[in-house]
Amino acid sequence: MTENHLVVMAGGVGSRFWPMSTPARPKQFLDIMGVGRTMLQLTVDRFRGVIRPENVWVVTGAQFAELVREQLPEVPADHVVLEPCGRGTAPCICYVSWRIKTENPRANVVVSPADHDIKDLEEFRRIVGEALSFSAETDSIVTLGIKPSRPATGYGYIRADLSFSALRHKGIFRVDAFKEKPDLATAGTYIRQKNYYWNSGIFVWNVSTIVNAFRVYARDISEKFEALQHVYGTPSEQEAIDAMFPTCESISVDYAIMEKAEEVFVCPADFGWSDLGTWGSLYDQLPHDEYGNAIVGNGVRAVETHRCIIHSATEKKIVVQGLEDCIVVENDGNILICRLSEEQRIKSFM
Repeated sequence: MTENHLVVMAGGVGSRFWPMSTPARPKQFLDIMGVGRTMLQLTVDRFRGVIRPENVWVVTGAQFAELVREQLPEVPADHVVLEPCGRGTAPCICYVSWRIKTENPRANVVVSPADHDIKDLEEFRRIVGEALSFSAETDSIVTLGIKPSRPATGYGYIRADLSFSALRHKGIFRVDAFKEKPDLATAGTYIRQKNYYWNSGIFVWNVSTIVNAFRVYARDISEKFEALQHVYGTPSEQEAIDAMFPTCESISVDYAIMEKAEEVFVCPADFGWSDLGTWGSLYDQLPHDEYGNAIVGNGVRAVETHRCIIHSATEKKIVVQGLEDCIVVENDGNILICRLSEEQRIKSFM
């Protein structure tokens, strides 16, 4: 029987959310939104009704294993798949695909990063369900393309062929091309053409389809993980992975598979998506008060302050007066104050 599985990629270091994020606790393990749930937990939550808890898998760094198990106790312990080091999304996905295949050779799989925000959960679940139905019926790879709301330069783009939709799935179209992050002028051109979508990094496929794609388009990576079939699910698995994983090429699944494969489709979507990579992107997603401020923290008070994000994970009293277009973040005695427009420069001072 075909079953739906979810793979959450939760191995990033998340350093751009300093001072909240640290090497020991990156952003995916934090309550960035101020809603009482971490980014990882919110990611799994949004698949309720689509994926059963026992079919959830989390790929993360070995140092974060206990954090995952603490935050997602409903996920089977052996579904927390540990990378000994970072090698990009291609080795990560190849590994977990083989693990799932040994358990269920006909599984349908959704792969999702752990640091996205989705506003319209009902529409999100509808779109994911449509993509899963399509991948169960065909040997195709599906990516979710986000209808762009602005000429963003921080996202890759997907060019879709909208002239014909997939048979029996009128909302799914063939991918013409993947485009790298553009400059502003190019992004504006994409927006005007109406058939370009942001690349969400959320993928849907049958496990046999993606394993075969690795065999064809990323043979070196494929052979490494296929050779370990006999240890998957045994006490010897982690030791074998720890020895082999560092020998993999460091490459994204976009470069290794998506840009090479022939049967790749896009499901255009508009469900309030954001890749939460910066404080500025978080500001855009949080509710704003009448002065345009996004505030997280019970002890925060803004006076004569406009268009700022003010974030505190503690109960400390914070009063901000007279600021405009700024980031103010307090966590564990560390404080960040900078202009929203200058956020990208902060790493050079840390």
